[in-house]
Amino acid sequence: MSGNAHGGFSYAEMSRTLIKDCVVVPVTAPGFFTGSVGVEGGRIVLVADNAREEDRRRVEEFRTAAARGPGSCPPREMDGRGKLLMPGLVNTHTHVAMTLMRNMADDLPLMAWLRERVWPFESRLTPGDITVGARLGMAEMLLSGTTTLIDMYWHEAAVARAARETGIRALLCPSFIDGERMSGFERDLDETLAAAEGVETLTVRPAPHAAYSCSAENLRRAVDLARRHNLGITIHVSETLDEQRMIRERHGCTPTEYLRDAGVFSVPAIAAHCVHVTDGDIEILRTNGVTVAHNPQSNMKLASGAAPVARMLDAGVNVTIGTDGASSNNDLDMWDEMRSASLLGKLTAADPAVMPAWEVVKMATAAGARAIGMEGRLGIVAEGAIADLILVDTQKPHWYPHNNPVSALVYSARASDVHTVWVNGREVVSGGRLTSLDTDALMRDVQRCVASTCVSP
Repeated sequence: MSGNAHGGFSYAEMSRTLIKDCVVVPVTAPGFFTGSVGVEGGRIVLVADNAREEDRRRVEEFRTAAARGPGSCPPREMDGRGKLLMPGLVNTHTHVAMTLMRNMADDLPLMAWLRERVWPFESRLTPGDITVGARLGMAEMLLSGTTTLIDMYWHEAAVARAARETGIRALLCPSFIDGERMSGFERDLDETLAAAEGVETLTVRPAPHAAYSCSAENLRRAVDLARRHNLGITIHVSETLDEQRMIRERHGCTPTEYLRDAGVFSVPAIAAHCVHVTDGDIEILRTNGVTVAHNPQSNMKLASGAAPVARMLDAGVNVTIGTDGASSNNDLDMWDEMRSASLLGKLTAADPAVMPAWEVVKMATAAGARAIGMEGRLGIVAEGAIADLILVDTQKPHWYPHNNPVSALVYSARASDVHTVWVNGREVVSGGRLTSLDTDALMRDVQRCVASTCVSP
């Protein structure tokens, strides 16, 4: 397995791997156990609990079975003692190339942030710039244990290039707003579909920006395209009170009602934010099977408000976690996001029992898999599931004492604890280092990009 700064990830098939004697958080049920996990051909083929004699026998069979045939060899074995194995994290809402705008448009309300800083800067970006920014964001995410991202931007074919190079799993969502960007949207969608074709780890869906920036006609056009290609939709929903006010003044309803009436929820949909939603809106989300991507840190930083996540979960809505872009967060750290989701949820509900650690871990893994139609195949540690896995180092002071590893994942863990990352069974982070990119060269590329191309008039 090898890689270089821009040459791309090697997709040579990985040999059988056995991760032994680690703490396993399977997410298929509450709790954890000490055991071993075997991976082969991009799938999890063995999940064994050390406390069970039958499972210990199965581990020995996995270790020796490969040596029985001609030309075969035993699996690679990794010592998992002192480490925790769990599904890779699923970031359900981000704008990955906005890493280029990290720390350049801070301390502004959303509409001023968009109109005065973000949109003018983005108008100067080229597809090459977007690939550079996407590489940076994907490197940050992989190193911190995020194995899947849902990206919402334009020139998504350029983002697809970075995803292929890094080996990350991505749902690529070409976006548009009314006006000039709408004119190139269908071309962008076609180019992204072509870039993702034949790549197992890449999928696509269109992404109208929001109810306030897209007409009903253009929303219906996006839905028609989604149906034509058998895709879903991703869209911002009810992020601010300003958005609520604009839609009520224009259409006499909430943004959620407006999008329902425009047919947006007639296809599989991911609604980012959902900060200001009524009980009626929550029922619309539930009955239409809409996934909510909760972005607590971005919502706090832009003073957008706190989404009623506990109420949505109680109603049966599939709620997941996203970081939003690095311009409004300012990182892509899902561990920080999980902790913020739990603490903000407790504060908002005035109830310390809501948003417990177990629920939040599910939101960041299995619920994210459900959002992209991969429930039961991704976001869990189970035999037959896809081997998107992370190994976390628990031998650090902030992990001790080892009372409850599931609680520690939400309330104590840090991005720097991630030791090894597999996507589709391929090791993309080893010993805390990327296998596919030269991060030093990447950071130099990013700085040159921002200093020259991106900031030129």
